[in-house]
Amino acid sequence: MNQSIGKQRPTIALTVNGISHQLEVGDRPFQVAPSHTLAHTLRETLNLTGTKVGCDQGACGSCTVVMDGTAILSCLTLTVECDGREITTIEGLADKRSGKLDPIQEAFVDHTAFQCGFCTPGMIMATKSLLDRNSEVDRHTVKATLAGHYCRCISHYQVVDAVMAAAKKEE
Repeated sequence: MNQSIGKQRPTIALTVNGISHQLEVGDRPFQVAPSHTLAHTLRETLNLTGTKVGCDQGACGSCTVVMDGTAILSCLTLTVECDGREITTIEGLADKRSGKLDPIQEAFVDHTAFQCGFCTPGMIMATKSLLDRNSEVDRHTVKATLAGHYCRCISHYQVVDAVMAAAKKEE
């Protein structure tokens, strides 16, 4: 945290989807309380509502975002712990100029790997982290990576098929 000299409040700096943010730490409106989770800050302060909060205990995977290349559970991560970090949410995947979906998003659509869509952003972000590290994955690796992501609407076989297709597109 940056502690400024004088009467200025401490701030944290983070980059979300390529945009730098300076957030004042405090308990007033439009400030980030030390107790705020990253999920809360993304949704309530930065209005990035693609990140979902399902269980709020780190058990469902719906809140998954990518921080510095690694998939994390944003409902278990305090915003103040993210000072100086780079975060990507589901809103940051599509091409900013054309609006074209990321190959992972396209694969989820092509394989009907979603239904209500609540858990889908978390699964896509976990997949993004996995494929950015290693595009040569097998079904076992995909299943292990997504093991903590729960969906009540669809077959997880469709999700695995989508991830395998996305891995081929990323090559």
